[in-house]
Amino acid sequence: MSQQNSPPKKRTSPVMFYRQVVAELRKVVWPDRPTVVNYFIVVAIFVVIMMAIVSGLDLGFSKIMFKVFG
Repeated sequence: MSQQNSPPKKRTSPVMFYRQVVAELRKVVWPDRPTVVNYFIVVAIFVVIMMAIVSGLDLGFSKIMFKVFG
């Protein structure tokens, strides 16, 4: 394995970092309110469904375990 002689990387100053962050945030396309509400509803419904599935599996497995070992 050969090592390449690359120049050492310079650290970014805090001011330059802040400028880069602001520049990147200006590129972001922020969603409008109806889109955020729609995403929230979809995620909330998905979480409730997953909670029901996991709770059902937990209940089923616990009943099986109590029958096997109880």
